[in-house]
Amino acid sequence: MDGNGRWARRFHLPRAMGHRRGVEAVRRLVRALAPMGLDCLTLYAFSSENWKRPEDEISDLMGLMRSFIRSDLPEFIANDVRLKIIGDYKVLAPDIVDMLEDALARTSGGSRTLSVALNYGSQQEIARAATKAAATGVITADSIAANLDTADLPPLDLLIRTSGEVRLSNFLLWQAAYAEMWFTEVLWPDFTPAHLEEALSSFANRERRFGGR
Repeated sequence: MDGNGRWARRFHLPRAMGHRRGVEAVRRLVRALAPMGLDCLTLYAFSSENWKRPEDEISDLMGLMRSFIRSDLPEFIANDVRLKIIGDYKVLAPDIVDMLEDALARTSGGSRTLSVALNYGSQQEIARAATKAAATGVITADSIAANLDTADLPPLDLLIRTSGEVRLSNFLLWQAAYAEMWFTEVLWPDFTPAHLEEALSSFANRERRFGGR
């Protein structure tokens, strides 16, 4: 979900306003899950590298996270959406950890999944998974995959990046091995379900061979 800061700069607004508008884009997409027939959506909310940002920006992001959980949890429950967190979220502030774990428990029965990457870095995830696999004495592609944060999620089909950046930025590197990719110039706060439908249409017209013919 890239481009919040550039969106704010375009409109001569503080970066915090870009992040707030980015949260609204998240809400739009979560509400579109069921109508579009999507079983799982993973959003890269806060990377393990984002701690390098200014303290006031990090504080604002954490405040938005608190607000989002409080305001949107009832809607998740009402719309049968399961919340899942990938990444080392337990290093966040204790009150956020408590709110997340309460949300995880209360939405655990949902039939559609919103997976949120918090304090997430794919290289670190792969290293953790390899360490766990090594502890069993068997290191294979399957044993590593079974220990990834996403082990209980469906295979990644489509990876979308907004704002015109054409790189993965340490996001789902293992999972993206055979995923289709779709890049757009649209800044995240302006991303709508219509853009998602455009990406899905592109995906539907691609031939996926998974290394075969």
